[in-house]
Amino acid sequence: MKKSVFPVTVLLSLIALLLNVSIAAQPLNIKKLAVDYDKMLLDQFKPDETGCAALVAKDGQVIYSKAFGMANLELNVPMQTDMVFRIGSITKQFTAVAILQLMEQGKLSLDDDITKFIPDYPTQAYTITIEHLLTHTSGIKSYTNVSDYIKNVRTDMTPEELVNSFKNQPMEFAPGTKWNYNNSGYVLLGYIIEKVTGKSYADYIQENFFTPLGMTSTCYGSDTEIIKNRAYGYQQGAEGIVNSNYCSMTQPYSAGSIMSTVGDLFKWHQALYDGKVVKKETFKMALTEYKLKDGKGTGYGYGFFLSKLQGSPTVEHGGGIFGYLTASVYLPKEDVFVALFSNSTAKAPEFTALKMAAMAIGKPLQTATISLDEAALDQYVGIYVNDAGREVTVRRDGNQLAATLAGSGTRKMFPIEEDKFLVEDAFMYATFKRDSFETIISFITDDRGRLDTWKRTEKKVEEKKAITVSESILDRYTGEFELQPGFTVTFTREGNRLMTQATGQGKFEVFPESETKFFLKVVDAQVEFVADPDGKFNKMILYQSGRQIEGKRIK
Repeated sequence: MKKSVFPVTVLLSLIALLLNVSIAAQPLNIKKLAVDYDKMLLDQFKPDETGCAALVAKDGQVIYSKAFGMANLELNVPMQTDMVFRIGSITKQFTAVAILQLMEQGKLSLDDDITKFIPDYPTQAYTITIEHLLTHTSGIKSYTNVSDYIKNVRTDMTPEELVNSFKNQPMEFAPGTKWNYNNSGYVLLGYIIEKVTGKSYADYIQENFFTPLGMTSTCYGSDTEIIKNRAYGYQQGAEGIVNSNYCSMTQPYSAGSIMSTVGDLFKWHQALYDGKVVKKETFKMALTEYKLKDGKGTGYGYGFFLSKLQGSPTVEHGGGIFGYLTASVYLPKEDVFVALFSNSTAKAPEFTALKMAAMAIGKPLQTATISLDEAALDQYVGIYVNDAGREVTVRRDGNQLAATLAGSGTRKMFPIEEDKFLVEDAFMYATFKRDSFETIISFITDDRGRLDTWKRTEKKVEEKKAITVSESILDRYTGEFELQPGFTVTFTREGNRLMTQATGQGKFEVFPESETKFFLKVVDAQVEFVADPDGKFNKMILYQSGRQIEGKRIK
């Protein structure tokens, strides 16, 4: 499944600039590398908190394998490297390779219309192929984005019932014209595997992948079966970490239901590249970027994201499912593989895994910054727009620069040299451009190889100023409000500050601009509290990304 379900904050995956110099690899010292890994992982995964399992391999050999934190907080069980996690959307590569395996056997073609296997599927006059499903370009609506998804997530469903739950949704676009991450497509692929083989998806992957490859700790997920060394899943609650919400494992199905270890995932990785699952030339198809009808690349193959890290090509995927976040990245040029699994949705492993991979190829993330005074930082303040019409606002808060993508989150920007900034928690850089009068007119971004240009507009940055309201007024709003079934926002007062926390998210301060309206600084969003006729505040409205979402008080 995706990295989060119905998040209120959407991280700003935007600002980066390719440094116009080559990044020279540093000699690899494995002992020092292990020490650096230990420090980095201990900073994120404390001994008495939820934990992680990590594995790094180079040239086919494991050079680092450790676990940190706790696998079960209630029973005080420390994490170990052989703990079993739900791996979420990393499941998709297993589904994609199963399709390629059936293709090699002549049982299907990637050009086949899906109605060849699911005759009653309403394609709405379009031709939807198996390849469209593999590449997230089918135009079918992802069932995890349907409003009833969270409400029904506890319900056990057969594959046919799961398909029926979304098949009559309107198409979002013509197949092959756009890319949009789509769990429905991978559910359909699993269903097709069952139709072609006459076996359940779970049985097929067990018999064809897990058993022959010796992946003894990998299985189709279950909450009723005894799974040795299971790491229990957690999420952020209103007052701290709590057990994760329940999700029937029939729901993620072939899009996200596999459970595994970092060691077994490495076995799978090696088998794929050694040609033990499908032929090497067949597997190369999965690692080829799919192009849309207009020729634009998607950054995705079959079950794998294709990107760059410090100039080196990567093959990667992450997973997010109730209680767990996972990340894996492979750099084929340097033959470096990294897997990092977390048993809490409050601790994301993706950025850490990328930093570990960059360190393993001797090209660590540049973190050295320079000092710029407030007057120098003010030069960059403004509202910028790209060719797609998206706006980003660059603000100064004291001696700190930050960028906010409209409707999304805010990230700090750290100066690493004149006119060049590193973006918080990302391998992203921003370089600002000046005209002949030394005025900032634009900036160029590179998000790990994805370039974009943002031109400065004439719009002025409106600085919202917080007012002071009494603690008695803040107390009106404390409590829990439900925005969607299973998704709530909790407000608490800490002294003279009002704090908010959404399901599975961190806690952030909201700032009053009036007695009933508040704004967030970490995300482009506002909250308004609405009084009942009797003067009680049992309703709130969240304003974000041009939408208004009402919430009703439940506590």
